[in-house]
Amino acid sequence: MRRLRAATRGSRLALLQTRYVIALLGVDVDVDVELVIVETTGDKAKNVPIESMGGRGVFVREVQNAVLEGRADFAVHSAKDLPSVTMEELSLACIPERGDPRDALVGCSLDDLATGAVVGTGSVRRRAQLASLRPDIGFGNLRGNIETRLEKAKNFDAIVVAFAALQRLGRLDVPIDALDPGMFVPQVGQGALAAECRSDDETTNALLASVEHIESRRAVDAERAFLATLGGACDLPVGAFATVDGESIHMNALVASLDGHIVLRRQAEGTSPEELGRTLAQRLLIDDGAALVLSPLAPV
Repeated sequence: MRRLRAATRGSRLALLQTRYVIALLGVDVDVDVELVIVETTGDKAKNVPIESMGGRGVFVREVQNAVLEGRADFAVHSAKDLPSVTMEELSLACIPERGDPRDALVGCSLDDLATGAVVGTGSVRRRAQLASLRPDIGFGNLRGNIETRLEKAKNFDAIVVAFAALQRLGRLDVPIDALDPGMFVPQVGQGALAAECRSDDETTNALLASVEHIESRRAVDAERAFLATLGGACDLPVGAFATVDGESIHMNALVASLDGHIVLRRQAEGTSPEELGRTLAQRLLIDDGAALVLSPLAPV
């Protein structure tokens, strides 16, 4: 029996996701995995906007450190929380089969929101897209794990969360409007899980690679290449969603101003995930003026 330690955040959703990956590993190999619970910066500062804490990485840095320092053999993350470039000492060993990538309004449908309605979200991407689609509504900041956000939903006319999180927690009992990813572009990696281990740990790398879902990996790699080319994090109002059909990858991408007054969209197809992501980002930056929209000096 192989004995391993898996680093994870301590929320119910994070534990469910980590146990799911452990169950996948145990299908063909006899493994015994101990959970190493880690509290992250994002977990501690529950009322601070994510963008003011440095964007992507606030939910994974301490979990990654547990692996780097030898306290754990691998870590399981929500792929959307990962920085767009993997550090040299770590290997993004696998992406299991992706869950539902969509965003979901909880409490009221988008069409039924009244003028002046207040939507709770801590995401600049979600806020910008909602402001573009419904310029007559307002926003309130909302942070915390999914269950905390659902408890706070009564303070808003609606809130926005990842649909996959509701599915995994068995919370489809609440009023939900799942938003079409062609209209409302998801965050890079949304709905997918990611397992990391040390780059030099060949045994754990190979074990994790055995539960890789190739199509999901290619889609997420394309989205991450897009974000990396933008130099992006979750403090930028950008989104990308890729689908795979045989050898072909199709990707929708979006760059918006913080207030949603400017929304730039592009679609492209290719066969190389990294090349597709880079090319789509460059077209938005150079041809469509996204560089000006994303500039800290750009008016909104």
